[in-house]
Amino acid sequence: NNIGIVVLLLSMESETSETSSSSSIGRHDPIEVKGNKIKYEGTAFFRQRIMMSLVSGRPCVFIKIRHTRTDPGLREHEVKFLRLVDMLTDGTKISINDSGTRVSIHPGSIVNGRKLKFDCGGARSIGYYLEHLLYVCPFGKHPLHITFTGLTESDTDPSVDIIRTVMLPLMQKFGVEDTIELKIKKRGCPGVGDKPAGVGEVEFQCPAVRKLNPLRQFEPGKVKRIRGNVYTTGVSAAIGARVVDGARGVLNNFIPDVYIYSNHYKTDRTAVRAPGYGVSLVADTTQGFLISAQANGEARKDPEQLGVTCAHLLLEEILRGGCVDTQSQSLAFAFMALNSHDVSKIRIGVLSQFSVQFLRDLKTFFGVTFKLVQDSNTKALYASCTGVGYNNIAKKIT
Repeated sequence: NNIGIVVLLLSMESETSETSSSSSIGRHDPIEVKGNKIKYEGTAFFRQRIMMSLVSGRPCVFIKIRHTRTDPGLREHEVKFLRLVDMLTDGTKISINDSGTRVSIHPGSIVNGRKLKFDCGGARSIGYYLEHLLYVCPFGKHPLHITFTGLTESDTDPSVDIIRTVMLPLMQKFGVEDTIELKIKKRGCPGVGDKPAGVGEVEFQCPAVRKLNPLRQFEPGKVKRIRGNVYTTGVSAAIGARVVDGARGVLNNFIPDVYIYSNHYKTDRTAVRAPGYGVSLVADTTQGFLISAQANGEARKDPEQLGVTCAHLLLEEILRGGCVDTQSQSLAFAFMALNSHDVSKIRIGVLSQFSVQFLRDLKTFFGVTFKLVQDSNTKALYASCTGVGYNNIAKKIT
């Protein structure tokens, strides 16, 4: 038997080193679990813990938020995320102290709504808010239809193209079907120099479901085609063609069926758009799984090199051998934990440090423990768990 049990990463201390950098990912266990309430120090993994609090109904407290810095407290994008939570729920109580260093959340019921509008601002992109919204929006009382405005592209958050082409189809495999859709109306790129950031617009709608279905996928299959999307806004359309040439120069050595769409957004007098361009690539397998990679253009960087870089990132994701890519691991884990009282199993390739902490938080909030098994030949991980049997009792039965 070439398959051996992996020492559970959930209990490994060797990967829990923390640094003073705010972007470091170390182990951040709750400092106190008293009754149903969970207390954390700092805002590490802030969004996922709030969303788990909403679904589980367990109150959550964050203390000592950047309390040693000259500018302590919550940042603009974190406050906006709390406003989004308040918009989509009913009865949720959110308390923030005067200095912003302490936040307490007593979750209410998820109601969603129609024709909602939310301004994401310019601190973080739309993907920052939408990525973790996917965990909870299927469990609302009503379907969700919301329009986001803000940045559609970012180097630190998932692109709206990746969410539309990869994460939404993954949700459908768990039973979230019907009217789930993401429409990109406008592109918004970060500001460069004295030019202001663009204002993008995205429409997202998701149905409410009663419960999720288990997923059992052991093999991702072979890559049968690669599709991509290159966007250009405020720059020459020829730059998009150069990005396509760079990506195809790499991918055509891997597979002949490669098609990359080029979308050019012209700047008009009424729109405020910063110049920018980027590319997202998606590999479709014979088992129906989607593996993705994304990259955004930078100043004084050849467009061809951007296409080459994104193509190499995609090939690295394919080499890991998972049924889901690195960005979608946490979404798959969340739905596996929340589905019916049945076993779900999936091959995930290489487990990221972010996913390790996500599994720990799932155990804290829901008591779900994942079993991780590694293939000694391919080094791929197989993750399995028994769902908690979460039922959306707020949804009406028709």
